[in-house]
Amino acid sequence: MAQVLEFKLPDLGEGLTEAEIVRWLVAVGDVVAIDQPVVEVETAKAMVEVPCPYGGVVTARYGEEGTELPVGAPLLTVAVGGTGAPEELAEAAPEAAPTAGGSAKEAVSSEYSGNVLVGYGTAGPAARRRRVRQTSPAAAPVAVVAPVPAPAVEAPAPALHTGPVPVISPLVRKLARDRGIDLREVRGSGPAGLILRADVELALAALERPAVTPAVAAPAPVAAAVPATVSAPGAERIPLRGIRGAVADKLSRSRTEIPDATCWVDADATELMAARTAMNAAGGPKISLLALLARICVHALGRFPELNSTVDTAAREIVRLPSVHLGFAAQTPRGLVVPVVRDAGQRTAESLTAEFARLTEAARESALTPADLTGGTFTLNNYGVFGVDGSTPIINHPEAAMLGVGRIIPKPWVHQGELAVRQVVQLSFSFDHRVCDGGTAGGFLRYVADCVEQPAVLLRTV
Repeated sequence: MAQVLEFKLPDLGEGLTEAEIVRWLVAVGDVVAIDQPVVEVETAKAMVEVPCPYGGVVTARYGEEGTELPVGAPLLTVAVGGTGAPEELAEAAPEAAPTAGGSAKEAVSSEYSGNVLVGYGTAGPAARRRRVRQTSPAAAPVAVVAPVPAPAVEAPAPALHTGPVPVISPLVRKLARDRGIDLREVRGSGPAGLILRADVELALAALERPAVTPAVAAPAPVAAAVPATVSAPGAERIPLRGIRGAVADKLSRSRTEIPDATCWVDADATELMAARTAMNAAGGPKISLLALLARICVHALGRFPELNSTVDTAAREIVRLPSVHLGFAAQTPRGLVVPVVRDAGQRTAESLTAEFARLTEAARESALTPADLTGGTFTLNNYGVFGVDGSTPIINHPEAAMLGVGRIIPKPWVHQGELAVRQVVQLSFSFDHRVCDGGTAGGFLRYVADCVEQPAVLLRTV
């Protein structure tokens, strides 16, 4: 007889606790092989395909495209080990599918194996990624198990759960604990009664809703605190989730936790542009301007190591980092991402150019892995490609500094005592004032400007 195994959304790593279903790659009744991708999901880090560790017939799918699921929530069930035809297994399996109140044997068989991570199968570490986000195909003519809207939760209310509370996400448990919500009194809207974050927020709203008794006259109407533009008819509401939500959270945290300051300077980049032209004319791999700026940043951080650091707020310590992992801002159709070039200080200009090109292409095709987007120690932001001169960069938390580079354009400039037209760029530098004072930040920026104006400075020993 076939055994029905439940495959749950695996641990995404990097602190990620949820993912949105972008596209199902299998339908109920399909035969799947071990480690075959079954669903494409989007996290706050990247869009990836999730392989199933079981081989058999898909008997149920949980969640429609566009649904956001927490880590540990059921994705699908697979009937394995049966000898019948796929159609027979698909029809018979729902009766044997494990439920929240199933037997101990069913609970063990459906327990998720921690060996499977998003983008990785059980047979090896090769990541399976979708490089192009395509429009969803027509829905298969089968029923899909979808969450039902949760009814309003009254407070106080009798306990809904007398046994284990169906909560998987630690984020949901923490939210309930911090806000004083008893999860035993919350009705879950997820599969098999799973309590989601939305259920906790609904319960919180019900508790905080002021009650008006008949004995007390209702207060006079008060002007709404919500701005009129927010509640304006026809206003479009866009959920802050996925990459957009991750960017919002990170930038908000940066401005909340980091006392940043910004300084800037104009520099004559004529000699740097001429040096790049000469290097590319000599043959061999082409050198990008971003690679030369990266080399300058690495040399400057060697002189001012305070800026290649992070602040451990719990220990009240500044942690100086031994290697430079250089992040660079990349605009993609899905939003702003910051891929990281590992060990940038050990790379040549040719190696940096190649790595920038590889990561940029992967970013455009939504093929970056979580490892490609984490671990940076310093960020280089070339916003000049958007045709702007200057900016006040927001530091990429938990780093300590970011260098912004504006467009390089011909401008009047005093060169060797005479007015001339030169290639001028504005350099903006934001730094964490906890790790250093203005003298260090100014020294770093001035050294960067000197290298831009006289690239031969890089030939000196750092």
